[in-house]
Amino acid sequence: MTALAILGGLGLLFGALLGIASIVFRVKTDERVEKIIACLPGANCGGCGYAGCANFAQAVVDGAAAVNGCPVSNAAQKAQIAEVMGQSAQESEKLCATVLCSGAYGVAEEKYQYYGIDDCNAAMRLGGGQKQCSYACLGLGTCVKACKFDAIHVKDGVATVDREKCTACGMCVKACPKHVIELIPASAQRIVLCKSQEKGPVVTKACRVGCIGCRLCVKTCPVDAITVENNLAKINYEKCINCGMCKEKCPRGIIA
Repeated sequence: MTALAILGGLGLLFGALLGIASIVFRVKTDERVEKIIACLPGANCGGCGYAGCANFAQAVVDGAAAVNGCPVSNAAQKAQIAEVMGQSAQESEKLCATVLCSGAYGVAEEKYQYYGIDDCNAAMRLGGGQKQCSYACLGLGTCVKACKFDAIHVKDGVATVDREKCTACGMCVKACPKHVIELIPASAQRIVLCKSQEKGPVVTKACRVGCIGCRLCVKTCPVDAITVENNLAKINYEKCINCGMCKEKCPRGIIA
């Protein structure tokens, strides 16, 4: 009986000590974190630059992330997050992932027939991939696997993005070993669908539609929105008025 009483007493003592310790060493959490998490879509895609929605919410509260930093959230959700933080939501332009390559089967020349696993990183280990153009989309679906919103698919050897489904999380951009996917304004109508920086003669041997840096688009643009850098035409979307004159003039048909 004495032993049981001692054990019982020790149990009560240790229980009391644990209770006191939980109060003393309790990590205080800001209630705003939970409120922000409730406003988020819960995709945990990492597009904001943080490991998940909880991490992003904590970063917002800590002042390390902007209230509109979640690319998946819509305008209403961003406004709710801003309200939690006592700020005004700033409207940011919607972006969309875009595959800057048109090198489909029958258009882009191939160096060899690839029979490996459907993974662009695996093909890259074999001489940089099966396509002759070193900048071409390999079309093996690594970006498809990375997308959590079913917004990207491979068609005729080239990845294409469903602009309605794309949330601009950027996971496909990170996954692409060829770096041919970029986030551009969703409002952009004129897009140079090529990433090759090779000179014209090299491009024409590798692809029937690759940009050859001829500068005809530069000369025809009425607002000086196009430049050629490293043999590749680039559009300044802040200047572009979507007139379509560059598209009509391009001899390679590479401007959408």
